[in-house]
Amino acid sequence: MTPAGPDRALVYRGPAARPGCPEAVAVLLAAGPWGLDVRYTGPDEELPLSAESLARARVYAQPGGGTLSHGYRQLERQRGAVRAYVRGGGCYLGFCLGGYLAGATPGFALLPGDTDQYNSSAGSTVHDDNDTLVEVRWRGRPRTLFFQDGPLFLLDNGADATVLATYPNGTVAALVAPFGAGRVGVVGPHPEATEEWYTDVHLPVHHTRDLALDLVNEVMARQ
Repeated sequence: MTPAGPDRALVYRGPAARPGCPEAVAVLLAAGPWGLDVRYTGPDEELPLSAESLARARVYAQPGGGTLSHGYRQLERQRGAVRAYVRGGGCYLGFCLGGYLAGATPGFALLPGDTDQYNSSAGSTVHDDNDTLVEVRWRGRPRTLFFQDGPLFLLDNGADATVLATYPNGTVAALVAPFGAGRVGVVGPHPEATEEWYTDVHLPVHHTRDLALDLVNEVMARQ
């Protein structure tokens, strides 16, 4: 293993993620303009998810997975380490389940608010947990993204947050917010989705890598 530099990115891969989700996030971070040394972390990876591993990383990414209850059971023991890492100046990226896990009920409690299911919100355009498409307005422009039972984000009154995207019913689909000296970026849909994600479930392909790059840029802008 080469020595870690200040620009390491850790991507969780393990029982709290679904196959393909960590890999899509890792490709995104490795191909971006940030010069990141991308490594996987998790119970079966060379690098465990621990305070020591996080201390050597600029970014920690939590990809999509299964249910929130199952994901949190797998990661509850790391809650303190993740919170301390971000509070101390680290960057947290949460995609779909990773967005849910940034909330508080249950989760890492990194957001100035909490999360809920978009599917169950009033006026939702999605009504089940099947792989589908969702419309959002990203920085005011309409875009279509891959979606699978992703969260919406509930902000406290007066919360310090930059809303990047909203769903058609006006709820928050993506945001970036400070947490201590660090930054948190979360998104309910999947802007990191590859073409295969769409074609495997017979959905029309939408190229949204630019939105994923925008999220990461916003998180890392002040770090």
